[in-house]
Amino acid sequence: MTDTLYLFPGLLCDARVWRHQQEVLSRHLDVRIPDFRDFDSLDAMAQAVLDEAPERFYLAGHSMGGRAAMQVLDKAPERVISLALLDTGLHPVKPGEAEKRQVLLDLAETEGMGAVARTWAPPMVHPDRHLDRELMEDIFEMVENYTPQNFKNQVNALLTRPDATPILAKSQPGALILCGREDTWSPPAQHEDIARAMMGHPPVIVIDHSGHMSTMEQPEKVTQAMQAWLKPG
Repeated sequence: MTDTLYLFPGLLCDARVWRHQQEVLSRHLDVRIPDFRDFDSLDAMAQAVLDEAPERFYLAGHSMGGRAAMQVLDKAPERVISLALLDTGLHPVKPGEAEKRQVLLDLAETEGMGAVARTWAPPMVHPDRHLDRELMEDIFEMVENYTPQNFKNQVNALLTRPDATPILAKSQPGALILCGREDTWSPPAQHEDIARAMMGHPPVIVIDHSGHMSTMEQPEKVTQAMQAWLKPG
């Protein structure tokens, strides 16, 4: 029987954020990528997956998808064979965060998702890639595939997130923790905090020349790290 791997996309992202990983890993796994645009809580995202998932599965989450993956772990740790967390965080909502996110929500309502894409996306990637038209257009198109209501849903999910520190103690040894070296949104030090909270304190893999969108900026390196995670020893 083929093992199942869930790949959870982050805020304003869809299956394109996992394109390379899906292409390679689906050669040996049943790879599934849920669409979270209509959910307004992490718990609802997690429950929707648990309701249709096989009894046990591998689970990887990027950014907000990492938060949703932790929620799955909290609800059903016995069903997660192994966990991968990429460019994400564990802390609860920070002072001023809601106000900062509201600025982008207001922009979505007044100027549309195209304006959001061109404001939100550049800080998410390594500065050297801002002129990489193919990469940036790919990210812009993902964002523009959302509606302002979809965006509002996901922001609400993030603003009602729990402190994930106690959840991570439920993980199994052998987890993958990975981020871009230049990820200013979820920096390497934040991932060290994640690793310390997990069973076995896994090492943090830092991908050079990458910002927050590591799966798209350095797809081959991320896929290689995931292949090693899926084949321990």
